Amino acid sequence: MLHDARYDVLFEPVRIGPVTAKNRFFQVPHCSGLGRMRPRMLAGMRGVKAEGGWAVVCTEYCSIHPASDDLPHPYASLWNESDVKANALMVEQVHAHGALAGVELWFGGSTSNLFTREVGMDVESMPSIHGHPFQSRPMDKEDIRNLRRWHRDAALRAQSAGFDIVYIYATHGYLISNFLSASTNHRIDEYGGSLENRVRLVRELIEETRDAVGQHCAVAVRFSADDGGGEDGVPVQAERKEMFRLLAELPDLWDINIEDYSYEMGVSRFVKEGALEPYMSFVKSATSKPVVTVGRFTSPDTMVSQVKRGIVDFIGAARPSIADPFLPRKIQEGRLDEIRECIGCNLCYACDGIGVPIRCTQNPTISEEWQRGWHPENIAAKGSDAQVLVVGAGPAGLECARALGQRGYSVILAEARRELGGRVTLESRLPGLSEWARVASYRLQQIERMTNVEVYRESELGADDVLAVGADHVVIATGATWRRDAFGSYQPVGNQNLEPQERIFTPDDVMAGKLPEGRVVVFDDDHYYMAAVIAERVLANADSVTLVTSKDRVASWGAYTAEQARTQRGLLEIGCEIVTAHELSAFDGREAAIACGYTGRQRRIKADSIVLVTARRPNDALYHSLAERMAAGVKGAPGTLRRIGDCEAPAIIAAAVYSGHKFARELDGGADDDSDNRYDQVFD
Repeated sequence: MLHDARYDVLFEPVRIGPVTAKNRFFQVPHCSGLGRMRPRMLAGMRGVKAEGGWAVVCTEYCSIHPASDDLPHPYASLWNESDVKANALMVEQVHAHGALAGVELWFGGSTSNLFTREVGMDVESMPSIHGHPFQSRPMDKEDIRNLRRWHRDAALRAQSAGFDIVYIYATHGYLISNFLSASTNHRIDEYGGSLENRVRLVRELIEETRDAVGQHCAVAVRFSADDGGGEDGVPVQAERKEMFRLLAELPDLWDINIEDYSYEMGVSRFVKEGALEPYMSFVKSATSKPVVTVGRFTSPDTMVSQVKRGIVDFIGAARPSIADPFLPRKIQEGRLDEIRECIGCNLCYACDGIGVPIRCTQNPTISEEWQRGWHPENIAAKGSDAQVLVVGAGPAGLECARALGQRGYSVILAEARRELGGRVTLESRLPGLSEWARVASYRLQQIERMTNVEVYRESELGADDVLAVGADHVVIATGATWRRDAFGSYQPVGNQNLEPQERIFTPDDVMAGKLPEGRVVVFDDDHYYMAAVIAERVLANADSVTLVTSKDRVASWGAYTAEQARTQRGLLEIGCEIVTAHELSAFDGREAAIACGYTGRQRRIKADSIVLVTARRPNDALYHSLAERMAAGVKGAPGTLRRIGDCEAPAIIAAAVYSGHKFARELDGGADDDSDNRYDQVFD
């Protein structure tokens, strides 16, 4: 496609102190679930982003000393020369594609140090930031001198590893931000009290880092533009503005964020693209140094607008760079319709919180670049002239057909419904989930270009129909159905005390437009987003809605995606009653009986109908029917039969996409599925 001159401003070089970024695309520091534990995987993941055109690629938070460890959350580290060697792997991969490598030096403060067992240190004795039963000790003058020395030594190690940009991390509730904040810093020495005293530590760290490495490395500061406490998009900034002006010209780069992390990187249900712009209004006018911020930027027009209006110098990204590492190159080459846009589901963030390598709903190759040798854009050519039949055009089937088509296979994609996309198309119509439609639209756009992929709508196939096609390989991607018997984590045998059946609904009913009326109870034993968005949708049609959950809070898994608090608050604000830590015992069409999960005490709620959000049953009848015929030696059977996605095991959308991609990669030996060293992460 033709280059679009409208976006030329995004590809201008920008000077950052002693180094120059080749364009304005800046992958800000973001967690990866890899860190010091998986250096080869980390290098592979960051290196692919540099290949994709990001001018700056940074690490995740990088501990400067064993007195600040954050396990089970994986982090980078620069404690010693072994760490230098490990980090150099990433730097080498980033430099190979002409990008700058940045490192975010970090000291957590009131971390629990569950790995090193060192006593945490903070501005005063503070509770663990992760809620563990540990407190930090208050730092004395010697502790502060040690911290400054550790930070300087880590900066020198960073330079030795080859990094081009070295960060001072002064936000997100960690140690330095606690020194800055009047609400946490109650010291009476020269590091507390007045605003000038509270910025003293960050000033010293900037000056000492510049002195140590500033001749070769740019010095960046990550800093909050607000004091916190305001409504979304309405910043409270009086003190922060003054604080910023005191430091404005000291570093080479400012990386700006805000106090409320659930808004800074909020899910798309609550936070839209470019949401931090109101917080940035004063920043560029107060400093001559380049500025970067984030905003889940996926639209190049939004990016250009922010640069031309003087909001930022760099387009910062974490999640969009995960969803599509090649986003900059696709913009530069005029391939906008090939961008895998971030849907803002925050699965990437959730994985790091769990302590595992990050995953992405849109990009099934993330974290697999080294481990499996998967590239987000390149895939092996077909291994045969086989024809593949994919039954079901949900997220698993679409990704499977797309990737097989990219490899060059002849593919038939059959879908029972007129509409393609399966669960993502249906779920994207629920409150706040419209951007999830990108999962289907991206894949459909790519498939429509492929002459070797045929799509058949309204084509429900039985076993005889599948065999009549005569395909060499058959893939069943027929999804799953929400259960009506309350089967779930707390009722693994289901519930027989739910009558009448016509008053029992599931998310499938609601998404199909069959809405309960009157007084509705939504029972949640799923604990992610579904029950909350179903409750919101139902409330628009019902007299009242009570959400009953077996957990102690609504959408408890949403804590990993930074949406739990916003979810519960949002439901309360629209008038949804919430009952936590209760199980559904019975329903008779007039009342629902619920029992406390701790005491077993029963209570009754007036209810005309209930919606069960518990578990799903795989739609695998077609798979089993075909498997039985193949076992019996039926004539014309395919060479292989596989089930993928929710049909195999109901899970999140990202798992379905990955399942389809994995099959497509590995067909006919297209990927080395038996590598002996895939899971070997020992660095030598």
